Amino acid sequence: MKKMLGVALVAVMVMGIVGLAVAQSSGPGPGYGPRGGMMGRGAGGPGGGPCWNQQGGAPATATAIDEAKAKEIAAEYVTKNLPGYHVEKLVKFDRPRGSMYQAEVKGPQGELQYLHINPFGNVRSFGAGRAL
Repeated sequence: MKKMLGVALVAVMVMGIVGLAVAQSSGPGPGYGPRGGMMGRGAGGPGGGPCWNQQGGAPATATAIDEAKAKEIAAEYVTKNLPGYHVEKLVKFDRPRGSMYQAEVKGPQGELQYLHINPFGNVRSFGAGRAL
């Protein structure tokens, strides 16, 4: 009888430990299970921490810009950050989330810079500048 109680007690303890481990890995905590941590809604996962648009990026409800607005954004960026440069041409690229634009910017000695403008109006400068 004591032997049966000992085996039952060990079985209950093992099941309790396994249950705790399963609860830790699949809950909203920092585990790596199907819903926790890096793989889902838990802390630090996609949706657990602050989103890129909460830190000064484009708002989640932003609408895509058109070509005229892209030209205006490129001209404003050049005036503010690249004195002496001017926008040569603007090329449109269609992407799944909206149209992107590449502006070719020319400097006073023929240097070229490229500006990429995403569908929400954010600008990224490319190219260290080179003479023609």
